[in-house]
Amino acid sequence: MKRILATTAAILALGTSYAASADDLTTAVVDDYDYVLDLYKHFHENPELSLMEKETSARFASELKSLGFDVTENVGDDWVREKVKKDVGEVLPGVGGYGVVAVMKNGDGPTVMLRADIDALPLLEKTGLPYTSKAIGTDHKGNEAPVMHACAHDSHMAIAVGAARQLVEMKDEWSGTLVIIGQPAEEIGLGALAMLEDGLYKEHPKPDYVLATHTSGWDAAGTIAYTSGYALANVDSVDITIKGVGAHGSAPHMGKDPIVIGSQIVNALQTLVSREVNPLEAGVVTVGSFQAGYKHNIIPDEAKLLITVRSYDDGVRKTLLDGIERIAIAQALSAGLPEDLMPIVEMESDYTPSTFNDPEMTTRVMKAIGESIGTEKLVERPPSMGGEDFSQFHRYDRDIPTFIFWTGGADAKAMKAAMSGKGDLPPANHSPFFAPEPEASLTLGVQSMTAGALELFEE
Repeated sequence: MKRILATTAAILALGTSYAASADDLTTAVVDDYDYVLDLYKHFHENPELSLMEKETSARFASELKSLGFDVTENVGDDWVREKVKKDVGEVLPGVGGYGVVAVMKNGDGPTVMLRADIDALPLLEKTGLPYTSKAIGTDHKGNEAPVMHACAHDSHMAIAVGAARQLVEMKDEWSGTLVIIGQPAEEIGLGALAMLEDGLYKEHPKPDYVLATHTSGWDAAGTIAYTSGYALANVDSVDITIKGVGAHGSAPHMGKDPIVIGSQIVNALQTLVSREVNPLEAGVVTVGSFQAGYKHNIIPDEAKLLITVRSYDDGVRKTLLDGIERIAIAQALSAGLPEDLMPIVEMESDYTPSTFNDPEMTTRVMKAIGESIGTEKLVERPPSMGGEDFSQFHRYDRDIPTFIFWTGGADAKAMKAAMSGKGDLPPANHSPFFAPEPEASLTLGVQSMTAGALELFEE
């Protein structure tokens, strides 16, 4: 890989080593593109499901070992095995915590952690690419499914390794400790917590900053998008089992219809956001599934609602979750159900907390990225109601600032046509047709992560 270092005179003249080497960084990233692309294709062709990422983590670790990092594998394994045994009842072969922690100490200075998630989704790929995944995998519960990197974690790993390769070549331009982690099980919201609970901040250098990027099918290739402050939402799942008294469909007065009660609950839930949440704050309560009955003329004795709840502020989250339970009970009581037939409201304990981008860190990193790639390529966008367990790295220790930005991956021409009403939006993350534009997303991702890390090393 080409190594180009700025002279001391240029560094002093421009004020930072990063600014002096911005043009050279562009050249170096382009020169290294073929290597990063080959690595990306390897990960794309060989995806593995959450908590099953054995080969993926091994390859990621080997790349960083070859660069001189001190690498620890299987971080989170004990926590994952205990968690799976508790939730599923048994730990199937291949299930584990496959976290990777790579450390490079390079003198005094801040500790900067770069995070890449490594798991894939249970999805049959339909992109038609020459390197299309044909993998079939078994998840941690024993379910078999086709597997695809439909959320671009393959590019995240390639970008992280690409940035590591640049930073190793530029060791004379930064001082501190570089930590790169491969985080498993993002898609089921457990991987970050598993690594943290297994001593990520205690048994390895504790970061002063944690930085990540996510390749986005909702942003045009050739752009970097970002949000300061709340960027992604709290994600909660709520299951409501509604009890009733079954009866013949011709004699509804002989029973207590859980479908009617469920319908009233669904309608009443609409008032939570509109009447109980401050209009200047955000919240979403969506009933994604209403299951009840099997036949036209039978009133069932049970119905089930599956609900997703989104928020940014923890106070709003509490209002929504408390309100869901209150409304469910109240509607059952209004239907005359006895106390032993009250709805069962179950809230998943493994919720994904909201992601908060530290404003000061966001400003610093985006300024550095803009100086490196050009400010015309930067796009500030509003928060999303999507979720990401990257949030755990700040939630676990709120003194540690974190920042995740979006590397555009969508075909820029197709995006422009769609925005002007002359075409459809290109497939985005979690679609079986999603495939980011590789050259634009990989090179811009590597350059932005490298530039951001260099800025954070400047104390």
